[in-house]
Amino acid sequence: MPHVSVIIPTYNRAHVLGRAIRSVLTQTYRDFELIVVDDGSTDDTAGLQALRDGRVTLVRQANRGVSAARNAGIRRSRGALLAFLDSDDEWLPDKLARQVDRAGSNEPYFVCHTDEIWVRDGKIVPQKRIHRKQGGRFFERSLQRCLISPSSVMLSRFLLDRVGRFDEDLPAAEDYDLWLRITAFWDVDFINEPLVVKHGGRDDQLSRVTPVIDRYRIRAIRKVLDIPELPENCRECAIRELIRKARIVAAGCRKRNKEEEAEIYLELARSYEAARAQTP
Repeated sequence: MPHVSVIIPTYNRAHVLGRAIRSVLTQTYRDFELIVVDDGSTDDTAGLQALRDGRVTLVRQANRGVSAARNAGIRRSRGALLAFLDSDDEWLPDKLARQVDRAGSNEPYFVCHTDEIWVRDGKIVPQKRIHRKQGGRFFERSLQRCLISPSSVMLSRFLLDRVGRFDEDLPAAEDYDLWLRITAFWDVDFINEPLVVKHGGRDDQLSRVTPVIDRYRIRAIRKVLDIPELPENCRECAIRELIRKARIVAAGCRKRNKEEEAEIYLELARSYEAARAQTP
């Protein structure tokens, strides 16, 4: 059985998928399997030469979204460690090797991410301080923005089975949702070395095609608040961030003259403010 399972979900990305696949197949660490999940593509993905490589396992399914595609890959996989790569990103050659070294004695709750290079329109984009990665416990920062890239993470199957897989009911912010469930309880290992190249600025990226993505982040925060074992300090941070995001979404709704929707989010904020006020 392979030690690492690499999962690439893809949808209508034939023009960049080959690059992602090659970046996996040229890794210096070799004990892995590569599973590509075609989430109902209608472009030329089926004819891509890279998919004919004998080292690639192709899974096809009807279009159900990136979470369903990743979960399908997880079900098909066999490795003790799982790594994901978005089909428009690529890895540097030592990415898997550096993370497997960190896994050490196969710590059951292992999760590790790396730094990354951001590229837009062929040019490297400097990261702002608010986007800088870190290790350890950073639940509060994870509430504010998504600090772990799916393309950079490696985690143990044991940990994923413990916290649950990607939420297929979330059309976006599905990674944000998973990182909240992890960072609330476990330390995250971090390799302060750019081992992933993230290509941004594409019109088909979820961050661009999903309006008001904070709506789904709010749903993710409400989910984590429903976890009975959530530490109290994390609960307080989550409630505070939920209120802030709900008011931001409400303000955006009002700008678009969606008063009824604005009132829904304002009422949500008020309800959590009232509950917090009553907490001793």
